[in-house]
Amino acid sequence: VLILTLDEEAVLDGCLRSVDWCDDVHVFDSGSRDATESIAKAHGAVFHIRTFDGYASQRNAALSQCGFRYGWVLVLDADERIPAGGGAGLLRLVAQAPEDVSAFRLRRRDYMEGRWLRHAQISPWYIRLFRNGRAVYHREVNEVLSVEGRVVDTDFAFDHLPFAKGVGRWMERHLRYARMEAERLVEERSGRHSFSLSKALFAKDFNERRFHQKGLYYRLPCRPALKWAYMVFWRMSFLDGRQGIVYAGLQAFYEHLIDLNVRESVSTDGDARA
Repeated sequence: VLILTLDEEAVLDGCLRSVDWCDDVHVFDSGSRDATESIAKAHGAVFHIRTFDGYASQRNAALSQCGFRYGWVLVLDADERIPAGGGAGLLRLVAQAPEDVSAFRLRRRDYMEGRWLRHAQISPWYIRLFRNGRAVYHREVNEVLSVEGRVVDTDFAFDHLPFAKGVGRWMERHLRYARMEAERLVEERSGRHSFSLSKALFAKDFNERRFHQKGLYYRLPCRPALKWAYMVFWRMSFLDGRQGIVYAGLQAFYEHLIDLNVRESVSTDGDARA
């Protein structure tokens, strides 16, 4: 098990308890100033420290430096949990995996105030269990995982508590994401990438499909409002109660932050050239 951390004392204990069935847990830290290290060591986890230089870079460094005992790695964030009894199911997946299977895609269930955001959650499927050496991360924000070999979808679900440290911490994190996303968008636009609708819909490779989908998506006008309407009316996030409506609003605000950062970056760059 690999868990990446930075100041996670509020949530790390619960994450580690949920993987107590594993005898090779590694916590890969970015320089925490709270009790993250002591909590990790109290659970018997191997603790590593590396200066953060990007989400994909940090994850790739962890995969190469941790020295895992086994060939399969389960990657979690500190605010994620494996449900009770779930370890046995994951071990069965690994034990029964044919040699050509390199990874499993698991379902993440996002929660807000104890309620599963079943309808509001847009992207619930993630590759989190894979053979080490056959996977590499790309893209420094909202990173994606490229896998060499076959990826198998499963019914296995794990839990995510993105608001466990409060809405304020969620906002801080997404302010950072918005800046990084904006920098990537400005770079892509300056490189004049050509995005294809046919590839966005029909490309066989998931990462290629996702690249073109996001490229086209970020060119839509009134994107924050469209995302809110999509979540509330098309995905029916209102069925998740007040939490579903609030979550849709937060996601729309995140899109607005990206747009503001793009405009600021373009304006600043233009002023510098002038």
